[in-house]
Amino acid sequence: MASPSEQTILVTGANSYVASHIIKLALDKGYYVRGTVRSERSTAGVREKFASYGDKLEFAIVPDITKPELFEAAFANSTKPITGVMNVASPFVMDVEDNKRDLLDPAIGGAIAVLEAIKSYGTNVRRLVNTSSFACMLDINAGARPGYTYTEADWNPMSYEEASTAPGPVAYCASKALAEKAIWDWVAKEKPSFEVVVMNPPWVFGPHIGGIKDMAHLNESTHALYSVMGKTEIPPLDFGGFVDARTLAEAHVAAFEKEGIDGERFLVGQHFDYQSVVDAVRAEVPELKDKMPVGTPGKIPDVYSLDGSKAERVLGIKYISLAQSMKDSYLQFVEAGSA
Repeated sequence: MASPSEQTILVTGANSYVASHIIKLALDKGYYVRGTVRSERSTAGVREKFASYGDKLEFAIVPDITKPELFEAAFANSTKPITGVMNVASPFVMDVEDNKRDLLDPAIGGAIAVLEAIKSYGTNVRRLVNTSSFACMLDINAGARPGYTYTEADWNPMSYEEASTAPGPVAYCASKALAEKAIWDWVAKEKPSFEVVVMNPPWVFGPHIGGIKDMAHLNESTHALYSVMGKTEIPPLDFGGFVDARTLAEAHVAAFEKEGIDGERFLVGQHFDYQSVVDAVRAEVPELKDKMPVGTPGKIPDVYSLDGSKAERVLGIKYISLAQSMKDSYLQFVEAGSA
């Protein structure tokens, strides 16, 4: 394989929290990076974060990720050949008016559009790494499932028709699974010249590159952590798994570089619960000790487990612990003057 300095990685949704970590790691490893965003305005914050990398990072505007023809410019005239695509962009909405129109169809359409775009314009692309979700594996209607361990063999069983009338969070989880299934169906039918690997992370936490600049517009996972402060009770469990954004970025880049993993999916995550969050913050961030609920220290809820060992074994990643991830996350709230 060519050296990183001779390749460009295309990262969709470049202004997102997860994408920024992928971009940083790819740039640090010597790759050129081209990021897609929906408008020119969205490039400003990303340019500021990575100003020191100069022309190693460039941008393309893709106003609608469900239309493959709009990706043409994203693949054109790159400094170095685009050999990899990290498809991070995806709709994330819980409050929708019409599940099919606002959630399911955009998720499926966006996943297929990237595949079609690579087929049409990505003549040098060797592999697509698609950012999916643990929601693809989670049977949300089965609840906490004490004693059960989720692996890459699991699939969210909800059908398109069931998801079309389901509540927002349930429909969101189904949309991720339906989009991933659509990817694998497309691959089986089209037999593309490029390879496909899928990442399935649960909650993604950890610090923001460059710190938190705008407390009024936090991403979903960061808001979930921020909302714990000031509460008197431990929040109920939502997702029983997490991965630090830095670990997830490492997994993405490794999934692009590792040979012999075409067609694989990776559950990239480990156990998560809010009691462990408050225990870690009260121990590691003394400034916030009195702002966190206490709960029952050390009491782990009886909930399903996640087996993220395949990603460790195959991709060579090393998970950042929940305690370290929470320390780094909550210290940024302190630094932002919002805690």
